[in-house]
Amino acid sequence: MARDKNSEDYFGPIRRLLTGVLVLCLLGLFLVWRIDSPRVERMRAAVIDRVVPSFDWAMAPVTGMANLISDFQSYQQLAAQNADLRRELQQMKAWKEAALQLEQENAKLLDLNNVRLDPQLTYVTGVVSTDSGSPFRQSVLLNVGVRDGIIDGWPTMDGIGLVGRISGVGQRTSRVMLLTDTSSKIPVTIQPSGEKAILTGDNTLTPPLDFLENPDLVRPGDRVVSSGDGGVFPADLLVGQVALGTDGRLRVRLAADYQRLEFLRVMRAQPHEDITDPGGLLTPDIEYYGPAAATSADVNTAEATDG
Repeated sequence: MARDKNSEDYFGPIRRLLTGVLVLCLLGLFLVWRIDSPRVERMRAAVIDRVVPSFDWAMAPVTGMANLISDFQSYQQLAAQNADLRRELQQMKAWKEAALQLEQENAKLLDLNNVRLDPQLTYVTGVVSTDSGSPFRQSVLLNVGVRDGIIDGWPTMDGIGLVGRISGVGQRTSRVMLLTDTSSKIPVTIQPSGEKAILTGDNTLTPPLDFLENPDLVRPGDRVVSSGDGGVFPADLLVGQVALGTDGRLRVRLAADYQRLEFLRVMRAQPHEDITDPGGLLTPDIEYYGPAAATSADVNTAEATDG
């Protein structure tokens, strides 16, 4: 019992001494940390540089686990994207087969009907180098011109629908006046009614239809194509669809994407053959049939004279 009492008397002062020293150290650390002095600030920075990097080993498991979770999530995303791509590939294969069948069927129908395609309707592709549009003028510039055989008045398309026509040609550039320009007026045909109208630009993406003979035959959603009247544009170039505007007028929702005009096709629209003698198509010249026809005609004339 005496030994236990002596041990308690020995450890008690030491415990109190260590507690006091610890309190003093913490108080001194607090005071040092609160001192606003450049020298103390440098000392604090040095202590932080020495102590903080030593905790990297403690964060290594957490960092590794976070990277593992991120890699697993990336793997899940890649697996989902791979499944979507496989599904889209299967759909594309089905569409490819359907397109090939339609192409073969179209070729057969063209061959059966002996359709003669226009070999002159080719195109030159140009890049939209700059947009010179304004609130009062809607036009763009292409990097093709006289050196590429461009002629003023040729129509331009973006691969889907009609965009406008060439309204000025330089040696290396040309200007395209868009269908939305107020100076643009082209004749169009509305299908399936066959109604003729004039598409007039008004600086909006839905230009109105003017001079409709019978508006009651036109419905929103009807297809609008170029009519070819006046020789301005070739016929049957897609323009857009009929839409009813907020002002109650019949307008055209253009098929071309005017928000992203990057490449334009300039169609080589050769002038149509002018027929000056329609009667010649029904009663062609006698020389067309050769000497035998001429002899037969002479015999018939002589018989009529003798009679």
